[in-house]
Amino acid sequence: MLRISKLSDYAIVLLCEIAREQDGQGATARQLAANTRIALPTVIKLLKLLKDHGVLLSMQGRNGGYRLARPAAQTNLAVIIEAVEGPIALTECMNDDLDCQIHHNCNTRPHWEHINAAFRQALSVVNLNDLTHGTMPVPVSWGEPRTPAL
Repeated sequence: MLRISKLSDYAIVLLCEIAREQDGQGATARQLAANTRIALPTVIKLLKLLKDHGVLLSMQGRNGGYRLARPAAQTNLAVIIEAVEGPIALTECMNDDLDCQIHHNCNTRPHWEHINAAFRQALSVVNLNDLTHGTMPVPVSWGEPRTPAL
């Protein structure tokens, strides 16, 4: 089964909460945990990860907390998922670090490269602004699906 991890899902929920509350003050880990009902240790882990990958900024002081590093409309799902999971790779061979033993005989890799790029593109057209305001991005066209010959 292909699915987004729970950590990526939680990261998106947290970032939507931060995007909704952008009022000049940062959101604290405790506030985010209370508002989203995500366990505080998980919130802290994700906030650090998202900060380290440049998705969030942290501020110290009285009005301290976490804020989006870029506007919500410029923060898309592909960037968020890659911050949490690493590069999007639907198959093992899409991971550049992998030394594939059958690559010289593989006819499927070019197709997986296309599918992987399409999947990443689909994630990149949805941003936090879309999610927080319930708007739908313009659909991306990948061509007509082919039906198998009978």
